[in-house]
Amino acid sequence: MSLEKEIEKRKTFAIISHPDAGKTTLTEKFLLFGGQIQTAGAVKSNKIKKTAASDFMEIEKQRGISVATSVMTFEYKNKLVNILDTPGHKDFAEDTYRTLTAVDSVILVIDCVKGVEEQTERLMEVCRMRKTPVIVFINKMDRDGKDPFDLLDELENKLNIHVHPLSWPINGGSDFKGVYLLHDHSLNLFESQKTKITDDIVNLNGVNDPKLDDLVGVKDASKLREDAELIEGVYGDLNKEKYLKADVAPVFFGSALNNFGIRELLDTFIEIAPTPLSRPTASRAVEPTEQKFSGFIFKIHANLDPKHRDRIAFLRVCSGRFERNKPYEHTRLHKGLRFANPYTFLAQSKEVVDYAYPGDVVGLYDTGNFKIGDTLTEGEDLQFKGIPSFSPEIFKELINLDPMKSKQLEKGIEQLTDEGLASLFKQEPGSRRFVGTVGELQFEVLQYRLEHEYNAKCRFEPRNIHKACWMSGEEEVIREFMKFRMNNIAFDKDNLPVFLAETAFVLRMAQENNPKIQFHLTSEFKL
Repeated sequence: MSLEKEIEKRKTFAIISHPDAGKTTLTEKFLLFGGQIQTAGAVKSNKIKKTAASDFMEIEKQRGISVATSVMTFEYKNKLVNILDTPGHKDFAEDTYRTLTAVDSVILVIDCVKGVEEQTERLMEVCRMRKTPVIVFINKMDRDGKDPFDLLDELENKLNIHVHPLSWPINGGSDFKGVYLLHDHSLNLFESQKTKITDDIVNLNGVNDPKLDDLVGVKDASKLREDAELIEGVYGDLNKEKYLKADVAPVFFGSALNNFGIRELLDTFIEIAPTPLSRPTASRAVEPTEQKFSGFIFKIHANLDPKHRDRIAFLRVCSGRFERNKPYEHTRLHKGLRFANPYTFLAQSKEVVDYAYPGDVVGLYDTGNFKIGDTLTEGEDLQFKGIPSFSPEIFKELINLDPMKSKQLEKGIEQLTDEGLASLFKQEPGSRRFVGTVGELQFEVLQYRLEHEYNAKCRFEPRNIHKACWMSGEEEVIREFMKFRMNNIAFDKDNLPVFLAETAFVLRMAQENNPKIQFHLTSEFKL
């Protein structure tokens, strides 16, 4: 099969949501439709639950119960669909942000009871920043939740995106009867507790078909006709181009737990979601149809089994064809690497592959060569963009409890922060190390892993830091500022200077007093 046909066959996306909105359940039902699993509950073990802090190691294991749960591939209607899993827990939000760099589109799951939640807003900020096309699935319609029109208004107001309903619910909660598919005038009647794939689709001749009264009752049929007329007047037909430009988000209603409303969602996704897109680098845009291979590392996963220290680097293929055992250029290290056992993922299993194409995600065994954001090519000196560091929310100083193990601690914290578990900022003189995270959980994970994997004991002491800000402007002006604010300057993993502002007031004063310097909350200023 030609490269163009392989690209056309692929759809790579992430399912994102606030915790407990139903992301894992929806993932499972997609795999049911793709034939990769036969029974419900097969991926449930990957669900992240809020547990006691003493269980942090168990949480970390659940989060990556096997490497296969991070990427799942299935075939549906002659398309090869790659789902990238994203942690819902807010403490792992940055892991999700990075995963979003490796997808071409997103399905956003909303709980109809809770509506748009804080984590959902933050995830959508990243999607908007990257102009990532989004389809919305409003879940749990079999529970008493918010009015559908109110939910649409909330989506538009809080997520700053236009919505376009393609299905519409008939009632909700205990009186939920099904959904009417606005785009093809069919009715999907609700049946509780579906664990297998069945069809209860009734084709209608529009909402005025008298069959509708018999199927849902005169009162509900009348209400549906009113709603459908209003929706058609307000929204009209879906503009696919606007969806692809991330200006409009199609909306579906259903119940993932009951396998209801999933087929319509999946069929529409297969039809309209983009195939692998071009990717920006520091020097040019890379098109997927280019003959030469290129790709980037967006996630690094350490095997938590102490007997096996292997790390798995997740590579998104961006152009050309990736081949097993072929040498590739690591552009940051200027070093040739080849991979004897690259693999792709099918539901809960993984298999060694000989070839991979744009849109595919390949697992590479890593002995410490990779950092998140690293680029592999066939020789061209490229660096893919769009994988920034974000300013953390919690900052603590790393304190060594055993000076005899300083080297082990240094190596450990470097490698663990390379995985993206936290951000590391170094300050000289004094070799101080500040670690920044999104949540408290990562500090306990870091402390445990440093002790058990690197034999290095440490503690983390809270520091009064509000934000870490990267700086841009004239070099001479920045140098002068750094000299004046030496106690507030540290360097990130790429040796870029960062201003550590103690409070929002300090940051505001720095901005006002230094108008020639721009202070940024991500490491990629033009993002």
